[in-house]
Amino acid sequence: MTKLRTKIGILLLAVCSAVYISCDPDGGVNLFSISDDIELGQQLRDEILANPAEYPILPEAQYPQAYQHLRRIRDAVLQSGELRHRNDFEWEVYIVRDDNTLNAFCAPGGYIFVYTGLIKFLQSEDEFAGVMAHEIAHADRRHSTDRLTQAYGLQMLLQIVLGDDRSQLADMAAGLIQLGFSRGQETEADEYSVKYLCGTDYASNGAAGFFQQMLDQGQAGQVPPFLSTHPSEANRVQNINQQATTLSCATDSNPNAQWQAFQNSLP
Repeated sequence: MTKLRTKIGILLLAVCSAVYISCDPDGGVNLFSISDDIELGQQLRDEILANPAEYPILPEAQYPQAYQHLRRIRDAVLQSGELRHRNDFEWEVYIVRDDNTLNAFCAPGGYIFVYTGLIKFLQSEDEFAGVMAHEIAHADRRHSTDRLTQAYGLQMLLQIVLGDDRSQLADMAAGLIQLGFSRGQETEADEYSVKYLCGTDYASNGAAGFFQQMLDQGQAGQVPPFLSTHPSEANRVQNINQQATTLSCATDSNPNAQWQAFQNSLP
């Protein structure tokens, strides 16, 4: 068995070198390149923008202040120095006008969508920065294409990545929202939300504030799909706070008048 594993490891290393497959330094193989992440994200973005009935995007021309606040918070996360693909992705931002939905997600390649319902629900900018850092982590750690590699298998994806049938990337992009993330990926995104915020003015455990608010208001189990309910909200609060303690990161919430201005800039 050990010899077989060694042979498989050597084969994967050779394949990674030959076709530019991403061999994750933390373990595992991602058959998609960075440019594939960007292409998938662009296709998903374009599908969303072409579907205003389901995704009514807030026009930036009419709400410039809202987008200025969103980019200000995004930039604080991106400038943490902890991102692998800070300069590889565009990190575009969009606001979805839907006050009834508590959601945010970041497509592969760094295309970020935030719902007005989430912005109006959260009580502080620290919490919002934590949620945004969590979503950015999913893209920066390339969780979506990791999941696609697992879901479609090596043989099919090798054909697509090598260029035999690139048209299937569009179908994959359409299914990304329903694909979801694994327990390990959710935990990793929580951990990196702390790392990203650790060197900023935000409380590094901001994401825990969101989950705690869900618990306090009796909405546990109703966490949006891109903030999966596994592990449980209570465990996530504990784990995020423990990560902040382990890394000796500040957890003091700083009153921020700009958060109220952000909320007031929305329709």
